[in-house]
Amino acid sequence: MNHDIDIKKVRINCFRQSKVAGEFMLQMRVPGAMIEAKHLKLVQDLCERFGNGTFHLGTRQTFDIPGVKYENIEEVNKYIKSYIHDVDVEMCGVDMDVTDYGYPTIGARNIMSCIGNAHCIKGNANTYELARKIERLVFPSHYHIKVAVAGCPNDCVKANFNDFGIMGINKQVYDIDRCIGCGSCVDACRHHATGVLSLNRNGKIDKDTCCCVGCGECSLICPTGAWTRGDKKLYRVTLGGRTGKQNPRAGKLFLNWVTEDVILGMFANWQKFSAWALDYKPEYLHGGHLIDRVGYKEFVKHIFEGVEFNPEAKMADDIFWAENEQRGNMHVMPLSEHKHAGPQEPAKKQA
Repeated sequence: MNHDIDIKKVRINCFRQSKVAGEFMLQMRVPGAMIEAKHLKLVQDLCERFGNGTFHLGTRQTFDIPGVKYENIEEVNKYIKSYIHDVDVEMCGVDMDVTDYGYPTIGARNIMSCIGNAHCIKGNANTYELARKIERLVFPSHYHIKVAVAGCPNDCVKANFNDFGIMGINKQVYDIDRCIGCGSCVDACRHHATGVLSLNRNGKIDKDTCCCVGCGECSLICPTGAWTRGDKKLYRVTLGGRTGKQNPRAGKLFLNWVTEDVILGMFANWQKFSAWALDYKPEYLHGGHLIDRVGYKEFVKHIFEGVEFNPEAKMADDIFWAENEQRGNMHVMPLSEHKHAGPQEPAKKQA
């Protein structure tokens, strides 16, 4: 059957075009990669009734249902109405009207996370709870942003390759009176982290605080509890990481030792910043590319408007990314092709 299909409109609705003509793959959001298991029954039913009977775990931790025929999209959108309400509105607290038209946008990608301290012994943060809080700030939005939350600097979720990569950290507390000088923490830090611990002549621990990544390996291994994770939950944030064919790159250290309030304050400004940078005309532009277009200093000025930093917080004064250009002179182009950020002045009328 032939269809006159508006691919862009269908894509905004979270359906991806297939190599099979007239077929699409639905991508269902799973913020923080954790939901109640009861929803899997709906996913199975979607795959068997409207898809091709198979199921794919998306690279961004979405539930992907391939083989959905174009003529069934309207019915599928109605069918997932309860799922969108339960997951985004009820679970995440997103302020949105759930309609019969399915997902309203694909701009803000599904927020990824590892399982965090809900299960992992190395986790410093409850990743899926933070992901849900971020979800309500960035979704729904046509502005493209990729976010991942890792429970510790081990970064199993590859947060470092997202526009914003968030990692849970702690300032470890050392009780010298409980320390027996066994050196377990020194070995653990050297083998698994940055090697900032050493035994001094008194059989106690010295620490190079400038290079501690706040991972908690010392607290995990200490047999006497001399090392413990601090009560204050803090985060590290990398910025501007991305994959892609043109100029992939790893994110750079952006924020360190910041609180959840700083994280949420930053994301609360994302949509406003994006609107300003794109002159209030949403376009398909990755968050990292948008930051490049604006410039780091200007980005910081907008993204932290009204945000109060905690005393321990540190922020990069500037960032210089190293891109892996797949083609030489990629950024060398005619001046007429240079991109601009922010509201543009109206073009002058020619006489």
